[in-house]
Amino acid sequence: MSSTNQGVMERKAFISNIQKYNMYDGPGVRTLVFFKGCPLRCKWCSNPENLERRYNVMFRSNVCVNCGACAAVCPVGIHKMEADGTHSIDRNIDCIGCRKCEQACYQSALTIAGRMQTISEIVQIVEEDKMFYDLSGGGITVGGGECLMQYEAVANLLMVCKREGINTAIETSGYAKLDAILKVAQFVDLFLFDIKQMDSQKHYELTGVHNNQILNNLKELLQRRYNVKVRMPMLKGLNDGKEEIDAVVEFLRPYRDYKNFKGIDILPYHRMGVNKYSQLGMSYPMENEPDPAMSAEALDRLESWLKTYDFPVTVVRH
Repeated sequence: MSSTNQGVMERKAFISNIQKYNMYDGPGVRTLVFFKGCPLRCKWCSNPENLERRYNVMFRSNVCVNCGACAAVCPVGIHKMEADGTHSIDRNIDCIGCRKCEQACYQSALTIAGRMQTISEIVQIVEEDKMFYDLSGGGITVGGGECLMQYEAVANLLMVCKREGINTAIETSGYAKLDAILKVAQFVDLFLFDIKQMDSQKHYELTGVHNNQILNNLKELLQRRYNVKVRMPMLKGLNDGKEEIDAVVEFLRPYRDYKNFKGIDILPYHRMGVNKYSQLGMSYPMENEPDPAMSAEALDRLESWLKTYDFPVTVVRH
């Protein structure tokens, strides 16, 4: 291996998890690598442990027995034993990721979200399932958070995977500088690109950012002939109206017949990440709002609206 390649392999990424045998985020069987950090604050986020590019203590109080083992080993004093003998976490202290508390907790009440790994270490894990990728047309998908916050690490990781003959995809909100996206794009076989809301002000209310940059980046990728599949997270009463769908259609219509436009995935709202919020000491942003879950009939209606305009559409049902 050349010194340049060795240098690439030794570079590090800040990730939270590597999930194998994923069937929803790209074609075939995939290994999904979750990168830490995100500039958006989507109200329905199912991976809140990836919002910040730092270590997070996840605590399941319902299984804690208040033994104090974590408090005894934590070098920075995050874990405390109160006067009544109960365990508490000081969220104002930054976790340093030593994992001593996680290792000391025999009840598995504690998990540290976040770890630094070299490109070499990640690739080694991804390559373990290369046989499944070859048989199914699968590969690696990089997500988050927003993986483009660590675009240099993502570019290095996907460059190595491409060199090893592994199909590559990324999930992205598209909220990044175009230069960063294009640096990564040369190593990406498929972009899974979110359209969360077409109206910029409503997008801001739902995610904390306006969507002008996002939509411009999507245009650039399509016009430059990179493979893109649009993904639409759907929430009842927030972005599921006919007006919203028509706006998406109008935006995508010029690219409908492009070979690199791979269609639309409808992603119905789910609550699979809700329990993570309490583990992180956070409030779930949609807890007191009307249930945004989509009925099967509503999803069928959305699918039919889009197909009316001859768009290839898939409803992703977990």
